[in-house]
Amino acid sequence: MLLKNKKIAIVGGGPGGLILARLLQLKNLNVKVYERDVDKNARVQGSPLDLHENAGLAALKRAGLLDDFKKNYMPGADKTTITNERAEVIFSDHENNEIQYFENEQFRPEIDRGALRKILLDSLQSASIVWDSHFLSMEKQGEGWLLHFKGGKSSYADLVIGADGANSKIRPYLTDIKTFYSGITMLEGNVHEAEKYVPQISAILRGGKIMAFGNEKNILMGQKANGEVGFYASFKAEENWAAKSGLDFSNPTQMLSWFKTAYAEWSDAWHELFENAATPFIPRPVNCMPLNQAWNALPNLTIIGDAAHVMPPFAGEGVNMAMLDALELSECLANNQHQSIKEAISFYERNMQHRAALAAKESLENGEKMHNQNALNTMIEFFSGNKSE
Repeated sequence: MLLKNKKIAIVGGGPGGLILARLLQLKNLNVKVYERDVDKNARVQGSPLDLHENAGLAALKRAGLLDDFKKNYMPGADKTTITNERAEVIFSDHENNEIQYFENEQFRPEIDRGALRKILLDSLQSASIVWDSHFLSMEKQGEGWLLHFKGGKSSYADLVIGADGANSKIRPYLTDIKTFYSGITMLEGNVHEAEKYVPQISAILRGGKIMAFGNEKNILMGQKANGEVGFYASFKAEENWAAKSGLDFSNPTQMLSWFKTAYAEWSDAWHELFENAATPFIPRPVNCMPLNQAWNALPNLTIIGDAAHVMPPFAGEGVNMAMLDALELSECLANNQHQSIKEAISFYERNMQHRAALAAKESLENGEKMHNQNALNTMIEFFSGNKSE
Protein backbone atom coordinates (compact mmCIF):
# COMPACT_ATOMS: atom_id res chain seq x y z
CA MET A 1 0.00 0.00 0.00
CA LEU A 2 1.28 3.47 -0.95
CA LEU A 3 0.82 4.91 2.53
CA LYS A 4 2.07 1.99 4.59
CA ASN A 5 4.12 3.29 7.53
CA LYS A 6 3.39 6.90 6.49
CA LYS A 7 2.10 9.62 8.81
CA ILE A 8 -0.99 11.41 7.52
CA ALA A 9 -2.07 14.78 8.88
CA ILE A 10 -5.59 16.10 8.19
CA VAL A 11 -5.88 19.78 9.05
CA GLY A 12 -9.49 20.57 9.94
CA GLY A 13 -12.11 18.56 11.84
CA GLY A 14 -15.28 19.31 9.90
CA PRO A 15 -17.40 16.58 8.25
CA GLY A 16 -14.97 16.17 5.34
CA GLY A 17 -11.86 15.84 7.49
CA LEU A 18 -13.49 13.50 10.01
CA ILE A 19 -15.06 11.13 7.47
CA LEU A 20 -11.70 11.00 5.64
CA ALA A 21 -9.95 10.07 8.87
CA ARG A 22 -12.49 7.30 9.47
CA LEU A 23 -12.13 5.92 5.94
CA LEU A 24 -8.33 5.90 6.14
CA GLN A 25 -8.32 4.30 9.58
CA LEU A 26 -10.51 1.50 8.21
CA LYS A 27 -7.60 0.86 5.84
CA ASN A 28 -5.23 0.65 8.83
CA LEU A 29 -3.45 3.89 8.03
CA ASN A 30 -1.82 6.23 10.56
CA VAL A 31 -3.98 9.38 10.67
CA LYS A 32 -4.11 12.42 12.94
CA VAL A 33 -6.69 15.20 12.66
CA TYR A 34 -5.46 18.62 13.79
CA GLU A 35 -8.42 20.75 14.87
CA ARG A 36 -8.27 24.33 16.15
CA ASP A 37 -11.22 23.86 18.53
CA VAL A 38 -10.19 23.44 22.17
CA ASP A 39 -12.28 20.28 22.50
CA LYS A 40 -15.27 18.49 20.99
CA ASN A 41 -17.75 20.80 22.75
CA ALA A 42 -16.25 24.09 21.59
CA ARG A 43 -17.76 24.49 18.14
CA VAL A 44 -20.90 26.53 17.50
CA GLN A 45 -22.86 24.40 15.06
CA GLY A 46 -24.58 25.87 12.01
CA SER A 47 -27.64 24.84 10.05
CA PRO A 48 -28.55 21.16 9.55
CA LEU A 49 -27.06 19.31 6.61
CA ASP A 50 -28.97 17.46 3.92
CA LEU A 51 -27.00 14.47 2.68
CA HIS A 52 -27.32 13.03 -0.80
CA GLU A 53 -27.43 9.38 -1.82
CA ASN A 54 -24.41 9.45 -4.12
CA ALA A 55 -22.24 11.73 -2.00
CA GLY A 56 -22.58 12.24 1.77
CA LEU A 57 -24.65 9.11 2.35
CA ALA A 58 -22.33 7.05 0.12
CA ALA A 59 -19.36 8.11 2.24
CA LEU A 60 -21.19 7.23 5.46
CA LYS A 61 -22.15 3.85 4.04
CA ARG A 62 -18.54 3.08 3.08
CA ALA A 63 -17.48 4.19 6.56
CA GLY A 64 -19.95 1.79 8.19
CA LEU A 65 -21.88 4.67 9.77
CA LEU A 66 -25.15 4.72 7.84
CA ASP A 67 -27.09 2.97 10.63
CA ASP A 68 -25.87 5.59 13.12
CA PHE A 69 -27.00 8.30 10.74
CA LYS A 70 -30.46 6.74 10.42
CA LYS A 71 -30.81 6.79 14.22
CA ASN A 72 -29.95 10.49 14.40
CA TYR A 73 -31.35 12.24 11.34
CA MET A 74 -34.30 14.64 11.60
CA PRO A 75 -37.41 13.22 9.86
CA GLY A 76 -39.42 15.97 8.24
CA ALA A 77 -36.65 18.56 8.36
CA ASP A 78 -36.27 18.24 4.58
CA LYS A 79 -39.87 19.39 3.98
CA THR A 80 -40.03 22.72 2.17
CA THR A 81 -42.42 25.67 2.32
CA ILE A 82 -42.14 28.55 -0.15
CA THR A 83 -43.65 31.93 0.68
CA ASN A 84 -43.72 35.40 -0.79
CA GLU A 85 -42.47 38.49 1.02
CA ARG A 86 -45.83 38.78 2.81
CA ALA A 87 -45.26 35.38 4.47
CA GLU A 88 -48.11 33.87 2.44
CA VAL A 89 -47.55 30.18 1.71
CA ILE A 90 -47.43 29.60 -2.04
CA PHE A 91 -46.05 26.03 -2.05
CA SER A 92 -45.57 23.30 0.55
CA ASP A 93 -44.67 19.62 0.28
CA HIS A 94 -45.58 18.89 3.91
CA GLU A 95 -48.74 17.13 2.79
CA ASN A 96 -46.92 15.03 0.22
CA ASN A 97 -47.41 11.48 1.50
CA GLU A 98 -45.02 9.90 -0.97
CA ILE A 99 -42.86 7.47 0.99
CA GLN A 100 -39.28 8.66 1.21
CA TYR A 101 -36.59 6.11 1.79
CA PHE A 102 -32.85 5.68 1.80
CA GLU A 103 -31.36 4.57 -1.53
CA ASN A 104 -33.82 6.96 -3.24
CA GLU A 105 -31.81 9.68 -5.03
CA GLN A 106 -34.56 12.24 -4.36
CA PHE A 107 -34.47 11.66 -0.59
CA ARG A 108 -32.15 14.13 1.11
CA PRO A 109 -32.45 13.52 4.85
CA GLU A 110 -31.30 16.27 7.20
CA ILE A 111 -29.13 15.87 10.25
CA ASP A 112 -28.03 18.40 12.85
CA ARG A 113 -24.37 19.27 12.42
CA GLY A 114 -23.65 18.48 16.05
CA ALA A 115 -25.20 15.02 15.74
CA LEU A 116 -23.19 14.25 12.60
CA ARG A 117 -20.02 15.46 14.23
CA LYS A 118 -20.59 13.23 17.24
CA ILE A 119 -21.15 10.18 15.00
CA LEU A 120 -17.88 10.86 13.19
CA LEU A 121 -15.87 11.61 16.32
CA ASP A 122 -17.13 8.49 18.08
CA SER A 123 -16.10 6.37 15.09
CA LEU A 124 -12.43 7.34 15.28
CA GLN A 125 -9.69 5.61 17.22
CA SER A 126 -8.81 7.20 20.55
CA ALA A 127 -6.32 10.08 20.35
CA SER A 128 -7.01 10.54 16.65
CA ILE A 129 -7.95 14.19 17.16
CA VAL A 130 -5.29 16.63 18.29
CA TRP A 131 -7.45 19.40 19.76
CA ASP A 132 -6.39 23.02 20.25
CA SER A 133 -4.21 22.83 17.13
CA HIS A 134 -4.52 26.19 15.38
CA PHE A 135 -2.47 25.79 12.18
CA LEU A 136 0.01 28.60 11.51
CA SER A 137 2.43 27.39 8.84
CA MET A 138 4.40 24.46 7.53
CA GLU A 139 7.70 23.85 5.83
CA LYS A 140 9.13 21.04 3.77
CA GLN A 141 11.10 18.49 5.77
CA GLY A 142 12.53 15.48 3.97
CA GLU A 143 9.77 14.04 1.80
CA GLY A 144 7.04 15.48 3.99
CA TRP A 145 6.09 18.57 5.99
CA LEU A 146 6.74 20.00 9.44
CA LEU A 147 3.54 21.64 10.61
CA HIS A 148 3.54 24.48 13.14
CA PHE A 149 0.62 25.34 15.41
CA LYS A 150 -0.19 28.20 17.76
CA GLY A 151 1.38 27.72 21.17
CA GLY A 152 4.66 26.42 19.80
CA LYS A 153 3.53 22.90 18.90
CA SER A 154 4.97 21.24 15.79
CA SER A 155 4.37 17.89 14.12
CA TYR A 156 5.75 16.02 11.11
CA ALA A 157 3.63 14.32 8.44
CA ASP A 158 4.51 12.48 5.24
CA LEU A 159 1.20 13.56 3.71
CA VAL A 160 -0.85 16.66 4.59
CA ILE A 161 -4.52 16.95 3.62
CA GLY A 162 -6.13 20.35 4.03
CA ALA A 163 -9.74 20.16 5.17
CA ASP A 164 -9.72 23.59 6.78
CA GLY A 165 -12.59 25.26 5.01
CA ALA A 166 -13.19 28.27 2.80
CA ASN A 167 -10.40 30.33 4.35
CA SER A 168 -7.93 27.48 4.12
CA LYS A 169 -4.37 28.15 5.25
CA ILE A 170 -3.25 24.95 3.53
CA ARG A 171 -4.46 25.89 0.03
CA PRO A 172 -1.70 28.51 -0.62
CA TYR A 173 0.96 25.81 -0.29
CA LEU A 174 -0.63 24.10 -3.28
CA THR A 175 -2.00 26.89 -5.47
CA ASP A 176 -2.25 30.68 -5.59
CA ILE A 177 -5.79 30.53 -7.06
CA LYS A 178 -8.17 32.67 -5.01
CA THR A 179 -11.93 32.84 -4.63
CA PHE A 180 -14.11 35.50 -6.23
CA TYR A 181 -17.17 37.18 -4.74
CA SER A 182 -20.50 36.01 -6.18
CA GLY A 183 -22.31 39.30 -5.57
CA ILE A 184 -24.50 37.86 -2.81
CA THR A 185 -24.19 38.29 0.96
CA MET A 186 -26.08 36.27 3.55
CA LEU A 187 -26.78 37.59 7.04
CA GLU A 188 -27.03 34.68 9.45
CA GLY A 189 -29.22 34.64 12.55
CA ASN A 190 -30.35 32.02 15.06
CA VAL A 191 -33.38 31.83 17.34
CA HIS A 192 -33.50 29.64 20.46
CA GLU A 193 -36.83 28.20 21.63
CA ALA A 194 -38.33 29.18 18.31
CA GLU A 195 -41.89 28.04 19.00
CA LYS A 196 -41.97 30.36 22.00
CA TYR A 197 -40.24 33.41 20.54
CA VAL A 198 -41.15 33.29 16.82
CA PRO A 199 -44.58 31.58 16.85
CA GLN A 200 -45.80 32.99 13.51
CA ILE A 201 -42.74 31.81 11.63
CA SER A 202 -42.63 28.48 13.48
CA ALA A 203 -46.21 27.80 12.41
CA ILE A 204 -45.16 28.22 8.78
CA LEU A 205 -41.88 26.33 9.23
CA ARG A 206 -43.49 23.20 10.72
CA GLY A 207 -40.11 21.68 11.56
CA GLY A 208 -38.86 21.92 7.99
CA LYS A 209 -37.50 24.68 5.74
CA ILE A 210 -38.79 28.02 4.53
CA MET A 211 -37.69 29.73 1.34
CA ALA A 212 -39.17 33.22 1.07
CA PHE A 213 -38.72 35.33 -2.07
CA GLY A 214 -39.54 38.92 -2.86
CA ASN A 215 -38.01 41.99 -4.52
CA GLU A 216 -34.74 40.23 -5.42
CA LYS A 217 -34.19 39.27 -1.79
CA ASN A 218 -34.58 36.02 0.17
CA ILE A 219 -35.09 34.73 3.65
CA LEU A 220 -33.93 31.11 3.91
CA MET A 221 -34.39 29.15 7.10
CA GLY A 222 -34.52 25.71 8.61
CA GLN A 223 -35.31 23.76 11.74
CA LYS A 224 -32.33 22.90 13.93
CA ALA A 225 -32.03 20.53 16.85
CA ASN A 226 -33.22 21.48 20.36
CA GLY A 227 -36.03 23.69 19.09
CA GLU A 228 -33.72 26.19 17.42
CA VAL A 229 -34.22 27.83 14.03
CA GLY A 230 -31.43 29.16 11.84
CA PHE A 231 -32.11 31.75 9.17
CA TYR A 232 -30.37 33.83 6.53
CA ALA A 233 -31.36 37.14 4.99
CA SER A 234 -29.83 36.77 1.52
CA PHE A 235 -29.40 39.70 -0.86
CA LYS A 236 -27.19 41.23 -3.53
CA ALA A 237 -24.59 43.62 -2.15
CA GLU A 238 -21.12 44.94 -2.80
CA GLU A 239 -18.33 42.71 -1.55
CA ASN A 240 -17.39 44.80 1.50
CA TRP A 241 -21.02 45.49 2.49
CA ALA A 242 -20.51 44.38 6.09
CA ALA A 243 -17.64 46.78 6.71
CA LYS A 244 -19.32 49.69 4.92
CA SER A 245 -22.75 49.16 6.47
CA GLY A 246 -21.74 50.68 9.80
CA LEU A 247 -24.00 48.14 11.50
CA ASP A 248 -23.41 46.79 14.98
CA PHE A 249 -24.30 43.16 14.36
CA SER A 250 -24.66 42.65 18.12
CA ASN A 251 -27.39 45.28 18.44
CA PRO A 252 -30.84 43.71 17.80
CA THR A 253 -32.60 47.09 17.66
CA GLN A 254 -30.21 48.32 15.00
CA MET A 255 -30.50 45.07 13.03
CA LEU A 256 -34.29 45.22 13.08
CA SER A 257 -34.13 48.80 11.84
CA TRP A 258 -31.81 47.70 9.02
CA PHE A 259 -34.21 44.92 8.04
CA LYS A 260 -37.19 47.25 7.97
CA THR A 261 -35.29 49.48 5.56
CA ALA A 262 -33.51 46.90 3.40
CA TYR A 263 -36.58 44.63 3.22
CA ALA A 264 -39.09 47.50 3.22
CA GLU A 265 -41.60 45.65 1.04
CA TRP A 266 -41.65 42.62 3.36
CA SER A 267 -44.38 41.89 5.91
CA ASP A 268 -43.80 42.68 9.55
CA ALA A 269 -44.43 38.96 10.20
CA TRP A 270 -40.69 38.56 9.63
CA HIS A 271 -39.78 41.11 12.29
CA GLU A 272 -39.99 38.57 15.08
CA LEU A 273 -36.89 36.87 13.69
CA PHE A 274 -34.80 39.98 14.16
CA GLU A 275 -36.44 40.87 17.44
CA ASN A 276 -35.62 37.50 19.01
CA ALA A 277 -32.44 36.31 17.32
CA ALA A 278 -29.35 35.59 19.37
CA THR A 279 -26.59 38.08 18.66
CA PRO A 280 -24.33 38.78 16.98
CA PHE A 281 -25.69 38.29 13.48
CA ILE A 282 -22.99 36.99 11.15
CA PRO A 283 -22.51 38.51 7.68
CA ARG A 284 -21.30 35.92 5.18
CA PRO A 285 -20.14 37.11 1.74
CA VAL A 286 -20.77 34.24 -0.66
CA ASN A 287 -17.57 33.34 -2.52
CA CYS A 288 -16.67 30.78 -5.16
CA MET A 289 -13.52 29.24 -6.57
CA PRO A 290 -12.95 29.79 -10.33
CA LEU A 291 -14.70 27.13 -12.40
CA ASN A 292 -11.55 26.40 -14.42
CA GLN A 293 -9.15 26.00 -11.52
CA ALA A 294 -6.31 23.48 -11.81
CA TRP A 295 -2.87 23.04 -10.30
CA ASN A 296 0.09 20.69 -10.49
CA ALA A 297 -0.27 17.77 -8.08
CA LEU A 298 2.26 17.33 -5.30
CA PRO A 299 3.33 13.97 -3.81
CA ASN A 300 2.72 15.03 -0.21
CA LEU A 301 -0.15 17.52 -0.15
CA THR A 302 -3.77 17.85 -1.27
CA ILE A 303 -7.04 19.51 -0.19
CA ILE A 304 -10.70 18.56 0.13
CA GLY A 305 -14.03 20.27 0.70
CA ASP A 306 -14.30 24.06 0.84
CA ALA A 307 -10.53 24.28 1.02
CA ALA A 308 -10.50 22.94 -2.54
CA HIS A 309 -13.73 24.28 -4.04
CA VAL A 310 -15.71 26.70 -1.92
CA MET A 311 -18.95 27.54 -3.71
CA PRO A 312 -22.31 29.23 -3.01
CA PRO A 313 -24.79 27.19 -0.94
CA PHE A 314 -27.61 27.44 -3.46
CA ALA A 315 -27.39 23.84 -4.70
CA GLY A 316 -26.91 22.18 -1.30
CA GLU A 317 -23.67 20.58 -2.42
CA GLY A 318 -21.05 21.89 0.03
CA VAL A 319 -20.83 19.18 2.67
CA ASN A 320 -21.78 16.49 0.16
CA MET A 321 -18.89 17.46 -2.09
CA ALA A 322 -16.52 17.42 0.91
CA MET A 323 -17.62 13.95 1.99
CA LEU A 324 -17.43 12.67 -1.59
CA ASP A 325 -13.90 14.14 -1.83
CA ALA A 326 -13.00 12.14 1.27
CA LEU A 327 -14.47 8.96 -0.17
CA GLU A 328 -12.73 9.30 -3.53
CA LEU A 329 -9.39 10.40 -2.08
CA SER A 330 -9.34 7.51 0.39
CA GLU A 331 -9.97 5.07 -2.44
CA CYS A 332 -7.27 6.60 -4.64
CA LEU A 333 -4.70 6.42 -1.85
CA ALA A 334 -5.46 2.84 -0.84
CA ASN A 335 -6.72 0.89 -3.86
CA ASN A 336 -3.27 -0.09 -5.21
CA GLN A 337 -4.19 1.07 -8.72
CA HIS A 338 -1.63 3.89 -8.78
CA GLN A 339 2.14 3.65 -8.97
CA SER A 340 2.85 6.52 -6.58
CA ILE A 341 1.17 8.82 -4.05
CA LYS A 342 1.56 11.72 -6.48
CA GLU A 343 -0.23 9.76 -9.22
CA ALA A 344 -3.05 8.85 -6.83
CA ILE A 345 -3.43 12.47 -5.70
CA SER A 346 -3.36 13.72 -9.30
CA PHE A 347 -6.12 11.29 -10.29
CA TYR A 348 -8.25 12.41 -7.35
CA GLU A 349 -7.67 16.11 -7.99
CA ARG A 350 -8.56 15.99 -11.68
CA ASN A 351 -11.86 14.27 -10.96
CA MET A 352 -12.59 16.52 -7.99
CA GLN A 353 -11.92 19.71 -9.95
CA HIS A 354 -14.21 18.60 -12.78
CA ARG A 355 -17.22 17.71 -10.64
CA ALA A 356 -16.66 20.71 -8.36
CA ALA A 357 -16.78 23.02 -11.38
CA LEU A 358 -20.14 21.55 -12.42
CA ALA A 359 -21.57 21.92 -8.93
CA ALA A 360 -20.22 25.46 -8.53
CA LYS A 361 -21.71 26.48 -11.89
CA GLU A 362 -25.11 25.15 -10.81
CA SER A 363 -24.79 26.94 -7.46
CA LEU A 364 -23.93 30.26 -9.11
CA GLU A 365 -26.81 29.93 -11.56
CA ASN A 366 -29.23 29.05 -8.76
CA GLY A 367 -28.04 32.07 -6.80
CA GLU A 368 -28.90 34.32 -9.73
CA LYS A 369 -32.33 32.70 -10.14
CA MET A 370 -33.09 33.07 -6.44
CA HIS A 371 -32.23 36.78 -6.38
CA ASN A 372 -34.10 38.13 -9.38
CA GLN A 373 -37.57 39.58 -9.78
CA ASN A 374 -39.06 36.29 -10.95
CA ALA A 375 -37.46 34.18 -8.22
CA LEU A 376 -40.74 33.17 -6.56
CA ASN A 377 -42.28 31.74 -9.74
CA THR A 378 -39.01 30.11 -10.79
CA MET A 379 -38.61 28.27 -7.49
CA ILE A 380 -42.26 27.20 -7.34
CA GLU A 381 -41.95 25.71 -10.84
CA PHE A 382 -38.77 23.92 -9.80
CA PHE A 383 -40.17 22.41 -6.62
CA SER A 384 -43.50 21.54 -8.23
CA GLY A 385 -41.63 19.70 -10.97
CA ASN A 386 -39.53 17.78 -8.43
CA LYS A 387 -42.66 16.88 -6.49
CA SER A 388 -44.25 15.28 -9.52
CA GLU A 389 -41.23 13.21 -10.50
